[in-house]
Amino acid sequence: MKRRAIISVSDKTGLVAFASGLVELGFELISTGGTYKALDEANVPVKYVSEVTGFPEVLDGRVKTLHPLIHGGILARDSVEHREQMEKNGIGFIDLVVVNLYPFRETIAKPGVSFEEAIENIDVGGPTMVRAAAKNHGRVTVLVNPKSYGEVLNVLRETGTVSAGMRKRLAAEAFAHTAEYDRLIAGYLERQLQTLDGFPTTLRLTAQKVQELRYGENPQQKAAFYINSEAPEGSLASGHQLQGKELSYNNWADMDAAWKIVKEFEACAATIIKHSNPCGVALGKTPLEAYQSAFAADPVSAFGGIIAFNRVVDGDCADQIKECFYEVIIAPEFSPEAREILSAKTNLRLFVVRRGDTEKTKQGWMLKSIDGGYLVQEVDRGTTPVSEWDIVTDTKPTEEDLSALDFAWRVVKHVKSNAIVVTNHEQTLGVGAGQMNRVGSVKIAIEQAGDKVKGGYLASDAFFPFPDSVEEAAKAGIRAIVQPGGSIHDASVIEAANRLKMIMVFTHRRHFQH
Repeated sequence: MKRRAIISVSDKTGLVAFASGLVELGFELISTGGTYKALDEANVPVKYVSEVTGFPEVLDGRVKTLHPLIHGGILARDSVEHREQMEKNGIGFIDLVVVNLYPFRETIAKPGVSFEEAIENIDVGGPTMVRAAAKNHGRVTVLVNPKSYGEVLNVLRETGTVSAGMRKRLAAEAFAHTAEYDRLIAGYLERQLQTLDGFPTTLRLTAQKVQELRYGENPQQKAAFYINSEAPEGSLASGHQLQGKELSYNNWADMDAAWKIVKEFEACAATIIKHSNPCGVALGKTPLEAYQSAFAADPVSAFGGIIAFNRVVDGDCADQIKECFYEVIIAPEFSPEAREILSAKTNLRLFVVRRGDTEKTKQGWMLKSIDGGYLVQEVDRGTTPVSEWDIVTDTKPTEEDLSALDFAWRVVKHVKSNAIVVTNHEQTLGVGAGQMNRVGSVKIAIEQAGDKVKGGYLASDAFFPFPDSVEEAAKAGIRAIVQPGGSIHDASVIEAANRLKMIMVFTHRRHFQH
C-alpha cells in the first residue's frame, strides 16, 4: 500500500527538498493553498486536497482539510475494525502529517495590525491535523519543525520507518507547538478586553530551553537557561555570545542586573556588578571614561565582576579592561579592534545586546517562584522625573544638585533593599545593599565612600523611618538626599535635614528590590 503524507506549512524552509525526498521514498503527497503552489511550481508531484475529499475549499479558505477523508486517514488505528470502516467509507490511511501554523505571532507583532487581520491568522485546520496526528502517534508521524525534516528523511531512507520512540518525541513537540499557539491567541484576546486588570485567571508561560548550565547557584543544584518566546529585541535574552566559556546561572543573574542599570541612562554609562549589586556605576563622555570611573568606585570588588556598557566598546576601552579579571562584558557591540584585543582572554565572555525599543523591554511581568507557586508583578518601569520631585527642605538644590540626585536615584533603583547609594555627579562612591535596617546601609555606603563622601549625594530606595540616617549622612558631609518620603515620621526627618542645613527631595515613588 502506498504511503501518504499531507503537507501544509506556513514556514516553507526546506519544503521542496523534504517533499522531493518523500516522493523518492514512494510517498504520495497531499497539500493545500500556498504549499501546493510551491510544490507544484517546483515540479514535485502533489495532489490538491480537494482531489482527495471531492469537496472544494469554502468560506474564503477557512475550510479546506476539515473532512472525514482527511481526519479519518490521520486518526485511524491499524486494526481490523478500523480497516473495515476505512474501506467501507473510502478512506485512505495518512502516515505522515507535516504542518506548521499561520504566523499569528508575527501578525500581532506588526505595527498597527487590525483585530480582523489577527483573527484571520488564527489557524484552525492546521492545529486540528497536528493534534489528530500527535494523538495517533502510535501509527502516524507528525512534523511541526523544519529542523526535523533531515532527521526523519534519513531514518526513512535507512530503515524504511520512523521508530515508535521518535514518533512519541515528535508528538510531544507537536502538542507543545499547538499549546504555545493557543497561549499566544488567548493572551492576545485577553489584552483586547478593556475590563481585564492585567493578570489573567490562568498564567500562561512558555519558554524554550537554550542550554543546560553546569550547575545553579551552588554545585549541588541543577540548572538550565530558557528564553521567553516573546522576548523583545533589547532584552538580555535577545543577545548573543561572541566568545568565552559557557555562561553560568550566576553569570546570567548578574548580567541581568548589569544590563538593566545601563539601560536606565541615555548618557554613556558603565557598571560593574558583583552578586547582583553594583560595585560601581558611572557616566562618561566615552566608554573608557565611564569604565574608569566605575572601576575607581570600588576597584577591590570589581575583580571577577561583570561589566555592562550602553555604548559600543572600542579599542581604548578594551585595552583597559584586559588589565583586570572579569567574567563577562555586555555591550551593544564591540569594535573590531576591541574584539581582537579581548580575544586574547579566551575565557572572557563577550555578550552583545542591541539597545532595542526601551519601552518594549520595560513591559511585561516579573515572576518569582515560591514554594508551590509564583508571585507575579508588573515590571518597575522607569522612575519619577525630576520635574515631579518635591523639595521639602529650606535649603534648595541647584540644577547641578538635581542632576546629581537624579543619577543617584536611577542607580539606587537597581540595588537590593534596603538600598543606599552615595554618589558624586556621575559616579557611585559607596553602596549599602541588602541590610536589615536602613541606617546600617547608610553607614556601609558612607564608609565605602571614604573621604570622597564630603559634598556627596545620597539616595535611599525607600523612606527614612527616623532621623538617624539623616544625622549619619550629615556627620559624614553629605550635601543632599533623595528619597521617596511617606513615613509617618517625615516631619521629624525633614526637621533634622533643616537643622543640619541639608538638601532633601521627595520623589513619592519607592523602588524596593527584594
